[in-house]
Amino acid sequence: MTTRPLLGLLGGTFDPIHLGHLAVARAAQQALDLQIVRFIPSAQPPHRPDRPRASGYHRLEMTRLAVTKRDAPGTHWEVSDLELDRNGPSYTFDTLRAVHAEGMTPQQIVFLTGADAFAEIGTWHRYPEVLDAAHFGVVTRPGTALENLRDRLPQLASRMIEASDVTKTSSPRIILIPADTPDISSTAIRRLASRGESINDFVPPAVAAYIEQHSLYRIASEPAPKAP
Repeated sequence: MTTRPLLGLLGGTFDPIHLGHLAVARAAQQALDLQIVRFIPSAQPPHRPDRPRASGYHRLEMTRLAVTKRDAPGTHWEVSDLELDRNGPSYTFDTLRAVHAEGMTPQQIVFLTGADAFAEIGTWHRYPEVLDAAHFGVVTRPGTALENLRDRLPQLASRMIEASDVTKTSSPRIILIPADTPDISSTAIRRLASRGESINDFVPPAVAAYIEQHSLYRIASEPAPKAP
């Protein structure tokens, strides 16, 4: 018996969240007819040597602003503080186990990621076991074409399928999702913001206003307010 995925999970540092992240979510939601996409800001990204510039509080608030009223009819975008509330590195495997505890099966979940990040899947915590905890929806990113993944990851080539084939499998697969996503990076946005330059072309207006309001990414940013 096959099951159509219902829930997409998009994790990331979101320091800050930008239009590229939203494009990945939208492409995956349309390709897989997902009912929900859940954005999960990470507390301690395992593959990032330095700590996020903005606090978890600010990154969570920016993510909430970015997804508000952006879901299409019949779908839903939401934000979770699951990883921010958990101590230690924000491992995808642990997050997927937590979602399983909500009653979701691996076949109902798609963990969304860019092709550039997935190309390094061999370095992820609990690899290859993590690949059995959910489908992985791999979306095109500038500089990393989907057609190159089979050559770069030959040991996983047999698990890779097209989005149209997801209902034909009874076990988690790597779903290749072609999309035209913008070439935007949080690093470049932080650099622009630190110089007081406009970031309006790269983040939703509400996020740009929030960054300006709280002087985020300037040389001396104000401390994060306490959550109510």
